[in-house]
Amino acid sequence: MMKVAESNSEKFIWDSMRSPSGAPIAVSASQSKPFPKLMLWLILFVSATYIVYTMKLLSSSHHSCGADNFPSRHFPLQELENGEVPSPLNPQKTLQFGSLKQEFQEERKTGLEHIVFGIAASAKLWQKRKEYIKLWWKPEERIRGFVWLDRRVKTYKNETGSLPELRISGDTSNFRYKNKQGHRSAIRISRIVSETLRLGGMDNVRWFVMGDDDTVFVTDNLVRILNKYDHNQYYYIGSSSESHLQNIYFSYGMAYGGGGFAISYPLAKALEKIQDRCIQRYPGLYGSDDRIQACMAELGVPLTKELGFHQYDVYGNLFGLLAAHPLTPLVSLHHLDVVEPIFPNVTQVEALQRLKIPMRLDSAGLMQQSICYHKTNGWTISVSWGFAVQIFRGVMSPREIEMPPRTFLNWYKRGDYKAYAFNTRPVMRNPCQKPFIFYLSTARMESHTNQTVSEYTQHRDPHPACKWKMVDPADIDRVEVYKKPDPHLWDRAPRRNCCRVVSSKKQSLVINVGVCEEGENLHPTSTSTATHDK
Repeated sequence: MMKVAESNSEKFIWDSMRSPSGAPIAVSASQSKPFPKLMLWLILFVSATYIVYTMKLLSSSHHSCGADNFPSRHFPLQELENGEVPSPLNPQKTLQFGSLKQEFQEERKTGLEHIVFGIAASAKLWQKRKEYIKLWWKPEERIRGFVWLDRRVKTYKNETGSLPELRISGDTSNFRYKNKQGHRSAIRISRIVSETLRLGGMDNVRWFVMGDDDTVFVTDNLVRILNKYDHNQYYYIGSSSESHLQNIYFSYGMAYGGGGFAISYPLAKALEKIQDRCIQRYPGLYGSDDRIQACMAELGVPLTKELGFHQYDVYGNLFGLLAAHPLTPLVSLHHLDVVEPIFPNVTQVEALQRLKIPMRLDSAGLMQQSICYHKTNGWTISVSWGFAVQIFRGVMSPREIEMPPRTFLNWYKRGDYKAYAFNTRPVMRNPCQKPFIFYLSTARMESHTNQTVSEYTQHRDPHPACKWKMVDPADIDRVEVYKKPDPHLWDRAPRRNCCRVVSSKKQSLVINVGVCEEGENLHPTSTSTATHDK
C-alpha cells in the first residue's frame, strides 16, 4: 500500500508538470523559486562557452593559413619568382604564367658552379700528376675546389689559373692506424670532404666531389649524373671496383675514391659532425674509401651506384673497357699512371688531350658504343664514338660485341677472367675475328650540317693468317663517322645509338651514328623500315 501511494503521488507531480494550464506544482515554496534562475544561468554558461571556443577555433584556422604546417608544401620565395605559384592540388607542380616554365626549370638545375671538388694528392707525385688535373679543371666556368697535400710543394705563377687552390691537410697524428699493409695517409685523405666543408665561405654548394690527383673527370657528364638526384637529400654516389676480389676484400657497397664519388651537401654536413669520432672506431681499415663508407653505414646511407665513375683497378690496356663502355655517361678515368696510354704511340697526357676534342663537341656521346653491319662485305662494325672503331670479319651478335674483350690484366696476378666484377670475353675466339682497330685521329664540327665529323685511322697491328674468303678489312685506311651532337641523350631512357654504313670504298668507310629510328634493329638479319643516305 505504501508503494501504491508513493506511485500515485509521483504520477500526480509528473502530470502537473506536463499540464498545459501551468498549474503550480505541488511542492514546497522553498523549492519552486530557485529552479528557473538555475536553468537560466546554465543556458547562459553553455552559450558563453560555445562562443569562446568558436572564436578561438576561427583564430587558429586563420593563423594556420598564414604559416604552413606542412614543410613539404612550402615554397621558398626565390622559387616563386617570375610569376610562379604552387599548385594547391599537387605541391610538386607549379602554375605557370606565360613562357616562364622553362626558365624556372633551368634555374633549378645543378651546374658546375654548384660543385666543390676535394682532390687528394701527395707532394711526392705532385709535379707529375698535376698535369692530369689541368686537363679537366675549368676556371672559366666558375669551377671550385681544393687540392689537399701532405706538405708544401713548389708552385709557379703561370699555373695559378689552371689548378685548384692548394691546401695542407690537418694533423692526424692523434688518430689510431693499425693496418700493417696500408699507410696512415688514408686517415688524412678520408677527412678531405670534412676539411673542405670547414673552410666555409662557399655559397650555393650542392655537392662535394672527391677524387685523386690521377683522376680525370668529364665534368659535363658529372653534372648530368648529379642532376638526376635531389641535392637536398642524403646521397653518396659512386661506383665499385672492376676487380671482384677488391670488392670482396673491401666492399661492394663502397665508392672507390680514385674513380671519384659525390656527397650531397646535407650528407657532408652530417658526416663532418661525426667523422672524427667515427674513424677512431675503425683503426684496422686499410684506406680512406672504406673509412668513409664505414661512417656512411653509421649514418644509414647506402651507396648509389653510377657506373660512369671508373676506378680502373686493372693493368695493361684499357681498350676493351673503353671500346665497350657501359650504357651510361663517362664520368671519370683513374689509375692513369698504371695503365697504358689510351691512344698508341703517345704519352698518357697527350692521349687525354686528344680525347678532349670529341669531349668538347659532344660530351654526352663520348665513348658510347654503336653496333652495325656491312652486309655486302660481311663485317661487324663497332663504333665507340670519340675513341675508336673496330671492324670484325663475319657476323657477331650485339650481345657479344657489347661485352668488353680482355685486353687488360687483373689487379691481382692470381686472378683470372672470373675475377672481374662484370662479364668479359676473349679478344678473339677465332684468328680470323681479331678486330681491325681504328683510333681517333681528329674531330670537328661541320657547321652547315650541324653534325660532328670524326676520323679514325687504322692502327697497323700484325694479324694472324685467315683463310676466310671475304673482303679483307686490312685494306681500309680510314673511317669517317658523322654524328649530330645530342646533349639530351641521357634525358631519355637508356638505349644505344644506331650506326649505319653510308658508303664504302676500297680504302675508306663512311658511317652515320644517331638515334635509332622506328623499327630499326641492330641485328643484320632483322627487317628494318629505316633507310639512310648521307
